[in-house]
Amino acid sequence: MITDILSPFHPVMQALIAGIFTWGVTALGAAAVFFVKEINRKLLDTMLGFAAGVMIAASYWSLLAPAIEMAAEGPLPSWLPAAIGFILGGIFLRGIDAILPHLHPGFPMTEVEGVPTAWERSTLLIFAVTLHNIPEGLAVGVAFGAVAAGLPASSISAAIVLAIGIGIQNFPEGMAISMPLRREGMSAMKSFWYGQLSGIVEPISSVIGASVVLIARPILPYALAFAAGAMIFVVVEELIPESQQGGYSDLATMGVMFGFTVMMVLDVALG
Repeated sequence: MITDILSPFHPVMQALIAGIFTWGVTALGAAAVFFVKEINRKLLDTMLGFAAGVMIAASYWSLLAPAIEMAAEGPLPSWLPAAIGFILGGIFLRGIDAILPHLHPGFPMTEVEGVPTAWERSTLLIFAVTLHNIPEGLAVGVAFGAVAAGLPASSISAAIVLAIGIGIQNFPEGMAISMPLRREGMSAMKSFWYGQLSGIVEPISSVIGASVVLIARPILPYALAFAAGAMIFVVVEELIPESQQGGYSDLATMGVMFGFTVMMVLDVALG
């Protein structure tokens, strides 16, 4: 069992291992560039929708619901820490989104976001995916930190399920960055390198997330909800709009439904 393998490790090390796993799946997705120059748009839209569905489900079952349950032990209304953390997570991502120059895949250069820059299109594409990998890593780290805090609402199985779910949806994200870079004229090796590099922030942010909640246990409900808010921001800001761009919105929407269902089943049945 995976739980037996991870249990002997310190929670921060558990978060690091989980973050490396999610990064590795991103690299697997990016490696598709070695086998095909162009991914079928129907498949890509469906997979991006699937990724969005996984993140939506994970935001509730793995993050918001435990945050509300934990907050019930405190003096404040149980919904308040979750609401505050959730909004702050969205504001945090919006702040980074407004500052860091980036360009979402499939959009023209006129749609560059963040402060003005002379960066090339390929660099802007990489930063777009890197940006939304930050909350995914934080979510994994906070989940493992919550287990270490000994709270009944959290378990190592639930944290592992969250890491698996995020890892699954990282596969299409890896493809979504390496394929456009290949179309931009990069070699297959460079496209793969930068595609997988976009996921390097996940093990880093997972360690930060676990460390923060271990140091300051009272902020745990806020931290869980913060990660959820940041993830939902990414879904609404990037994944869903991108999945609807290629003209296969019905397939993308069904991908969202399927991804949500898969993550819900994983979390409820195994978490």
